[in-house]
Amino acid sequence: MKKFTSLLRSAKLTSQLGLMATAAITICFVTGYISHAIQQPPWWFTWPSRPVNLYRVTQGLHIITGVAAIPLVTAKLWSVYPKLFRWPPVRDAAHALERASLAVLVASVLFQLFSGLLNIFRWYQPMGFFFTVAHYWTAWAVAGSVLVHIGVKLPIIQRALRSKPRREPVTGGLSRRGLIATVAATAGAIAVSFAGQTIRPLAAVSLLAPRDPRVGSQGLPVNGSAQAAGVTAGATDPGYRLELTGPNGTQLFTLQQLQAIPQHTASLPITCVEGWSADATWTGIRIRDLVALAGGDDTFQVTVTSLQKGGYSQSTVAPTHARDPLTLLALGINGETLNLDHGYPCRLIAPNRPGVMQTKWIRRINVAKPA
Repeated sequence: MKKFTSLLRSAKLTSQLGLMATAAITICFVTGYISHAIQQPPWWFTWPSRPVNLYRVTQGLHIITGVAAIPLVTAKLWSVYPKLFRWPPVRDAAHALERASLAVLVASVLFQLFSGLLNIFRWYQPMGFFFTVAHYWTAWAVAGSVLVHIGVKLPIIQRALRSKPRREPVTGGLSRRGLIATVAATAGAIAVSFAGQTIRPLAAVSLLAPRDPRVGSQGLPVNGSAQAAGVTAGATDPGYRLELTGPNGTQLFTLQQLQAIPQHTASLPITCVEGWSADATWTGIRIRDLVALAGGDDTFQVTVTSLQKGGYSQSTVAPTHARDPLTLLALGINGETLNLDHGYPCRLIAPNRPGVMQTKWIRRINVAKPA
């Protein structure tokens, strides 16, 4: 076991690294749950339309903290690494339970970090499972196992944090404080290397970020093209009609008729769950005006359906967002007509919502009372 020996390892070091990792995991859990609840809201959950950048902040924080947690968790595992090889592996029933909870904790945290990293890069092939479902339920496993682990180790943590640091010899040029500072600096550097996806001034130095918010079709990045979604023929069909249904029955609108309805402009970000966001100026019809045309009022919700089959082809706009004057059926972006990849002939854009819910290539809008 001598090869695992390091004078830097101590209960105090492990406790300090554990606090840092726990703080990052807590932020990831809270912000991740917010993103999930927006897309699949439980009965008690509501999400406001203002401020318009709130989801940009929460999801950006989720991704930035998630990648920063990688060196924190790695250092924490290094600090306890020798204990994983102590013999015998199980001493009694209580120790067996503790080891089992630790195994769940390590496995679930590593799964969350690396599956999340694959999601940032939209590399789903190696997963072999539906990312959002697995990520959501594993997050609960992480939360539960962290609480169990803290409960078991709390006396040791309290004792270690209150103890005076020993005067350990410097090893490899590092002291305990130096190691903690190095880990924190590494976490910060990794965070900055991804933060430019969300924080535009950092885009030039965010070398690991897969998206540059300054680059893309019509000045805006896109995740899915019209060709990949299989909507090119339908979106460019001269016979295209937007179907609006509600208390007043069904109404059909050509693109020219939509363009004749009073147009409004809104400056809103598009924010994707992978952590990138970018600002754009959108032009189109207020959703609340379409609600009125359909015979609804401010208490009605709107369900939009895309020409796309499968995937995120439908989303519901709650009354809070539907009546917000910034929520548009967008026909243009940054002074130009939407191109196919941005949702031509029309798409939804609403404040403070994930990009997957800003449905593109809309063919039907249904206005109804919430169930």
